[in-house]
Amino acid sequence: MSVRRFIAVLARDFWNLVKLNLLFCLFALPSAALFALWIFGVWGGLALLASLALAFPVGGACSACLFCISKMLRDDPGYLWHDFKRKLTENIKQAALPGILCAAFVYMEILLCRSFLLGAVSIGWVIAGFLPFVIFCMVAPYIFLQIAYIELKTAQIVKNSLLLTFANTGKSFAGILAGGAILCAFVLLLPDSLPYSPLLLAFGFSIPWIFNLAWIWPVVDKQFAIEETLRGPKIE
Repeated sequence: MSVRRFIAVLARDFWNLVKLNLLFCLFALPSAALFALWIFGVWGGLALLASLALAFPVGGACSACLFCISKMLRDDPGYLWHDFKRKLTENIKQAALPGILCAAFVYMEILLCRSFLLGAVSIGWVIAGFLPFVIFCMVAPYIFLQIAYIELKTAQIVKNSLLLTFANTGKSFAGILAGGAILCAFVLLLPDSLPYSPLLLAFGFSIPWIFNLAWIWPVVDKQFAIEETLRGPKIE
């Protein structure tokens, strides 16, 4: 995708990206709130277990958001709420485990970084936790996109995602680098007193995702001929 076209898509669908971000936060914040309670020592291990349990819909919300964003990149018109609700309903069960793992990886990284800042662990522990986190972030978009578009068993989806990630390491890494840089920029702009800033709530996830998909969507589309399949056979 050319830079000019990407900017045009970003400008055209900016408010839809804000709406998607708010929808995702609606499903993700209950889990994040309980994790924050655990961090501050409220309810002990029960809060941590409850936070992971409440991450059950996060995978479905991720899959629905990536589906809607890929439609934007394909210039495929649609009704945002209808598309999000349909994909969330269809995929919430299959995407549950990847979503819980996603939450667990994020929480682990937050905990390691916090422990390092408090002097409780060395930088080696942070790096050791960061490497699998990066690999998971490279693989996860392929998982959620396949769940949204293709009817396959979860084990096959995971296998496909690993193969696509490492066969396209450059684009996979560029995708999370682009999305991660935007997300980090948002986080660094947040005042310490506002951990849930309106900036993050408005587009802290959807904007990084569209940067990520700009790199990896062509890989998924080429591998599974999604756009060609959706267009249907040519009429001669």
